[in-house]
Amino acid sequence: MKRNVRRAWVLLGVLCGAAQAQQLDTHFSCSAKLDDKGEPAIFADTAEFKLKGDTIESFRWESSLFRSTHGFDCSIDEDDGLLAEVREDGGKTTWRVGLQDPQEAREKRGYGFDRIPRCTIRLVREGDRLNVMPSCPALCGSRANFTQLSVDMKTGKCDYEQ
Repeated sequence: MKRNVRRAWVLLGVLCGAAQAQQLDTHFSCSAKLDDKGEPAIFADTAEFKLKGDTIESFRWESSLFRSTHGFDCSIDEDDGLLAEVREDGGKTTWRVGLQDPQEAREKRGYGFDRIPRCTIRLVREGDRLNVMPSCPALCGSRANFTQLSVDMKTGKCDYEQ
């Protein structure tokens, strides 16, 4: 009898570990002066992500790109009608966050012209590192809206991908 109880506790511990691995609770603020297609630019991003499995408790991201003559920014949050999927593969947890109705989200932001409205953001956690990989060609306007970056969740150090 004791052997069955021990197995149950081990199984419960494994299940709890898997559930905990599928949780993300982080926030960050990053900026960097970089070269953008031969022109100096400032990239700036602030975000808060709180996900439990495929449930979004909080999701806010503002991404900006400033040049000497002009700039762009775009934000996304729960009010845009977000959906999440989660997948675990070894020591890596991946979330894919997308829009329930991409065209409605664009129109709500005042962008009524017809563009490819899809927007997905992959969040890949490997240990303390979070890779943020957007594919949002036209949520705000008609340019790529968010910057790909990587964040060390312990130190807060950000690395922009170009």
